[in-house]
Formats: sequence, structure tokens, C-alpha cells
Amino acid sequence: MSDAARRVLAIESALAACSVAALVDGRLAAHRFEPMARGHAERLLPMVREVAAEAGLGFDAFDLLAVTVGPGHFTGLRVGLAAAQGLALAWGRPLAGVTTLEAVAAAAPAGEAPLVVALESKRADLYVQVFSRGSALGPPVSLAPERLAGHPWPAGELALAGDGATRLQPILAAAGLRSERIGPDGPDAESVARLAAGRHGTASALAAEPLYLRPPDVTLPKAGTR
Repeated sequence: MSDAARRVLAIESALAACSVAALVDGRLAAHRFEPMARGHAERLLPMVREVAAEAGLGFDAFDLLAVTVGPGHFTGLRVGLAAAQGLALAWGRPLAGVTTLEAVAAAAPAGEAPLVVALESKRADLYVQVFSRGSALGPPVSLAPERLAGHPWPAGELALAGDGATRLQPILAAAGLRSERIGPDGPDAESVARLAAGRHGTASALAAEPLYLRPPDVTLPKAGTR
């Protein structure tokens, strides 16, 4: 971890939970995690205050902020990004992005089998990305149900993580592919903080820009219409 990112505050609200974590010199100093289908906007900033207080740090003590950038649920994703961008601007601190898929992969137990992270999108498709020993084997994709069985999965047994694994595993089995669920179901702010801290100041650092793999469910009206 670079000296410039010794104290990291991370936010995660892109899916069916809300979490905040403070990392100090690689140690988890404070953490909150609450499953929730809605209500992220009301709970997120109070959680930030709770975590900062428990870590014994003023807001100006953090060197780096981090946030999940998607893919995820439109409302929760925008809540997290808006909060993180506002805090970074107010505190004058850099802000790093981490994808939900890589955050799940980073928290999964290490193993030899390729890891498929599958996340529910609230629609028929799944958000999917394949990893091997911590590195992505390809870009994240949104796969419709009819494309899941025929996707070019790695050979051999697969490890599965993410809440979409429940739906994906029987489809893989029907296609003759063996798989084992190893969790977790979704991203957590602790993994977001660790990934952002490790990449800070490197070419692999990710900007805090939303990652959409398909159009959002909400469509804004065109100019001049009601």
C-alpha cells in the first residue's frame, strides 16, 4: 500500500446491501454492512459517520475514498456514486472506482478453479465476469438466460460466487459443466477499500465513473415532452 493511501474510506451500495469500511495501514479499523433492498440513500451517510467515528478519524484524515461503480441496480449505484463524489469534493481527496464483480472476486476464497462471478440485475439477465487467480479473464458482460449455457466458459470445474450463482449453477449443470459455489453473494466495502488502496497511483486504478452493461430501467423524458 502506498503512503498516499494509508487511510481509505470505501462505500458500497450498488446492489442489495449497503456497506462502509475504513482501512488504516491495511487493517480494517471500522465496518458497517446492512442488507437492504431499498433505503440506501437514507442509511449511507449515517453509516459513513459511524465508521469514521469508530475508526477514530476525522473526515480530513482519509487519504483516499473508494466506491463501487457497477454493474448494479440503477438507484443504489447512483446513490453511492453521488455520495462518494460529494465527499471527495468536500474533503479534497482522490476518489477511486471498483467494480462490483471484482469486489466479489477479491473476497472469494482463493482456489485453482476459474471463478465465475454472477450478479442478479433485477431483470432476466445476469452480470457475469470470469477470473483466474485474482485476474479477470475477460470483460464483464450482461448475459440473457438463453446465452448462459452457450457462453464460452473455461474448461474444467468452475467456482461460482455472487447472488446470481443460484440461477446459473443448474444451467451450467444442464450443459454438462461442473461447478461449486464458494460465495460471497455480493460486494462489501472492505474488499472495495483493499482493491482501491492496492491500485492507488498505478495504471490499473479505475476512475469513479458508472459502469452500465445495459440501459437503466428508468428512462428520462426527452426534452420538450412531459
